[in-house]
Amino acid sequence: MTDWTLWLEWFLKGLILCLILLGGFAYLTLYERRALARIQVRVGPNRAGPQGLLQPIADAVKLIFKEELTPAKVYKAVFILAPVMTVVPSLIIAAVIPLGTSFNLFGREITLYVANLNVGALYLMSIASIAVYGIVLAGWSSNNKYAMLGGIRASAQMISYELALGLSFVIAIILGNSMSMLDIVNAQRGLWFVFVQPVGAAIFWVATIAEVNRAPFDMPEAEQELTAGYHAEYSGMKFALFFMAEYQKMIVVSMILATLFLGGYLGPFVDKFPLLGPVYLFAKVIVLLFGMIWVRATWPRIRYDRLMAFGWKVLLPLSLALAFITATGILLSDMTGNRLYFWSIPVLSILSLLISVVFVFRDLRRKSDGRV
Repeated sequence: MTDWTLWLEWFLKGLILCLILLGGFAYLTLYERRALARIQVRVGPNRAGPQGLLQPIADAVKLIFKEELTPAKVYKAVFILAPVMTVVPSLIIAAVIPLGTSFNLFGREITLYVANLNVGALYLMSIASIAVYGIVLAGWSSNNKYAMLGGIRASAQMISYELALGLSFVIAIILGNSMSMLDIVNAQRGLWFVFVQPVGAAIFWVATIAEVNRAPFDMPEAEQELTAGYHAEYSGMKFALFFMAEYQKMIVVSMILATLFLGGYLGPFVDKFPLLGPVYLFAKVIVLLFGMIWVRATWPRIRYDRLMAFGWKVLLPLSLALAFITATGILLSDMTGNRLYFWSIPVLSILSLLISVVFVFRDLRRKSDGRV
């Protein structure tokens, strides 16, 4: 393969991935609104096009033509840059997520991923951490106390839950014996990691909901307290970029969770028909996204001090214990050749979760009795 064709392949794969995420963002909004309507026993959007399928296009047209207001006292350069800094990481983070293996096209092997980095998990954690800068800078540059509080809350929340998220990555890395996302998927051909470490997958899911500022962890934009939080001063397309970043991050973190713990693109006949890989991954992402929407519809917002305590006092110690249990179980299984040690990992993990639940329940009871 010549140099220019390699560059062309990378460009086309990157462009297609960006278009998939942009289209996914548009129709995720419709998916969420229809799912919320179903849960809340109402109809949802059904006027724009058949079954409301053109509603995302109507929303896009509205946001494009909406008047953009920039307050006089903002730090203008940073104010304009902040939405871009938020939306770009939500696009480039997907570059190392494998959508499948490869297929032949015109005698050339085309891989179904943009890049296969040997430190793909580290890349994901690094890019995921950058996105919060846009939110913090949006709050600071708005020169508005409510927006600033939203930015500070976002940074504190990101630090608190990034630790548990990182340790959940470590669990998948230990189980897959690699930091390459492709190797982690291939290590799940016999058994998905969610069956070996179900509690680790659950912690990853909870931490990602907090990372993307979704209910019940949406304190940075709590409208009852902060009017709109960090994006209070934004309108038009600048607001649309924040909106876009949140929903694209929902899609990407669901893809990451599916890749690390649910076998990624693996499924029946995927080796024979490689193009089934993206279909299986898409199906898993749809289910995980519905879980996020369901949580938003049913769980109340967590009080801020309890949100911080949950991250530091529950998720962090529990994820540390799970990483230790996973590493110890695999080490003893490899050293002794006894698979019983390996299968003790899910048992001890669930036992650790139950102990954590007991401690949380006792703490809540103690606080409740103290108030009485």
